[in-house]
Amino acid sequence: CLPAIRLLDQHNHPVVLSSFKGKAVLVNFIYTSCPGPCLTETLKMAKVADRVSRELGRKVILLSVTVDPEHDGPAQLLQYARERGVERPGWLFLTGSPSAIDDLLKNFKLVRQREGDGSVDHIIGVFLLGPDGRELREYNGEILRPDNIEADINKAMTRG
Repeated sequence: CLPAIRLLDQHNHPVVLSSFKGKAVLVNFIYTSCPGPCLTETLKMAKVADRVSRELGRKVILLSVTVDPEHDGPAQLLQYARERGVERPGWLFLTGSPSAIDDLLKNFKLVRQREGDGSVDHIIGVFLLGPDGRELREYNGEILRPDNIEADINKAMTRG
């Protein structure tokens, strides 16, 4: 699930996903114009970030990937993170070309979809990847439990 796909982070820096192998990686999918569910999931991810703060960036990476790359560039992602108070070292908000995002989603057996009115369909899955880059767990983003995820991240790092 960590292929050599090149994306851009919220600071417009290139990021190759395969470079995160060796770390526990928690991945979710958002878009900045989301009316609510993405914000709720982002705030739950922030609680996870708080719980693993000592390891965040060193042994643990959080990735929030937009499913609306046509509208979410680095500037929009940076504004989203700042407005929600979730900008932290080790938590990247990623965008890229629509084809790069689609390629990444295929690794999770997901597809970007739009509703008839043009709005983006939500992806509620949150994925924990082990240091080998393979998926260890999938969580329902609507009911994320930061304490459970912290325990799973700790287990993943000891397998590492």
